[in-house]
Amino acid sequence: MSRVIVRIPTPLRGFAGGNSEIAAEGADVGAVLSAIGADHPELLERVMKDDGQPREFVNIYLGSDNVRTLDGMDTPVGEGDVLSILPAVAGGAP
Repeated sequence: MSRVIVRIPTPLRGFAGGNSEIAAEGADVGAVLSAIGADHPELLERVMKDDGQPREFVNIYLGSDNVRTLDGMDTPVGEGDVLSILPAVAGGAP
């Protein structure tokens, strides 16, 4: 298993104990997020659907690659990799 850093965006930090980053271990993206969910279940339910896939308006990046363009939750991770959770933001002037 690899130790990975997961970056938490500001709107979700309240569900992650106020942390901007959390270290977790896992062999792939899904395992890392599950490990985080064990300590922060409210965070995980805002990021993942019941089927274990990211919510429609949440993107998860491994480095600069959206995991949806890789192997999704089965994307392998390596020691020191960085995952970033990025909820989509809408708004602006009409």
